Amino acid sequence: MKTSLFCIFLLFFIFRTSAQDSKQFTVVFYNAENLFDWKNDSLTNDDEFTSGGERHWTYKRFQKKLQNTSKALLAAGEWSTPSVIGLCEVENRFVLEQLLENTALKSIGYRIIHKESPDARGIDVALLYNPNDFYPVEYNYYPLINKDGSVRSTREILHVAGILGRADTLHFFMNHWPSRYGGLMETKESRKLAAELLREKASRILKQNQQAKIVIMGDFNDQPNDESLLSLGAQALLGKAVNDRLYNLSAQWMNRNTGTLKFQSQWFVFDQIIVSGSLLNSEKGIKTIPENATIVTFPFLLEADERNGGQKPFRTYNGFQYNGGFGDHLPIRLLLELD
Repeated sequence: MKTSLFCIFLLFFIFRTSAQDSKQFTVVFYNAENLFDWKNDSLTNDDEFTSGGERHWTYKRFQKKLQNTSKALLAAGEWSTPSVIGLCEVENRFVLEQLLENTALKSIGYRIIHKESPDARGIDVALLYNPNDFYPVEYNYYPLINKDGSVRSTREILHVAGILGRADTLHFFMNHWPSRYGGLMETKESRKLAAELLREKASRILKQNQQAKIVIMGDFNDQPNDESLLSLGAQALLGKAVNDRLYNLSAQWMNRNTGTLKFQSQWFVFDQIIVSGSLLNSEKGIKTIPENATIVTFPFLLEADERNGGQKPFRTYNGFQYNGGFGDHLPIRLLLELD
């Protein structure tokens, strides 16, 4: 028994050391599927996720959700813990603090970038980072603005610029675009508005510096070939990349009978990774390749799809029935390397 434990420890140490020597950094994005606390917030529409609400969301279920979320995030890093984590569908800073204080994530020392969004349900986009790997220089939240100048009641786009690996400046954009709830065509313009905003902010960075290294991640509620993503200018990589253009590395996931979430019998690629060409062409500093963008598909994140066949994400709820799983989306991961 002691010999087996020693071998396991030795293998972990070898892989861990190898990852450190190669100077690799993992960036993960995860739609945490309604990471709410169990308390009522009078300023938001969170009633169903309270102890007396329709979902009977309790302290015990909240704690189970925290443990599941931390397990998904740690597993997504594989042999090294994620350096940067983008999250969406988190209710407030309290749930993020609980995630970092009451789970296995506590030992890493992650720090939080978060603000309350104008979303009617109170769900936000946030970023967690390991200060040993990433040093944020600035961050901004960009709201969606209606034609009359008012702020739309949906999630903002988070931009964080900082230094990764004490070597290179990176720009991260974390997104959770307006959902399709209410109808695909009825909500289409909302996602186009988000695309225009993101394109404006990314283009401004690339105009100032054509070599700027940008990573865009999120739940876009559209697929890579939908109008909103195409209007962003995020194209599939078909040849050599151009430094100041954007490339959707998730386009390669289409038509593989897989995706990041499943509706009835069909998989969809709503969660995506987009990078600037400079990250693909880099000969110095941080770089990546298309194959480094992956969907995290560990068996514990999935369950049998008895109605439609195959598998589906192991959700927290099936409708209003508590299922005790992880979420309706699968995490996505980008591996960055320091040359």
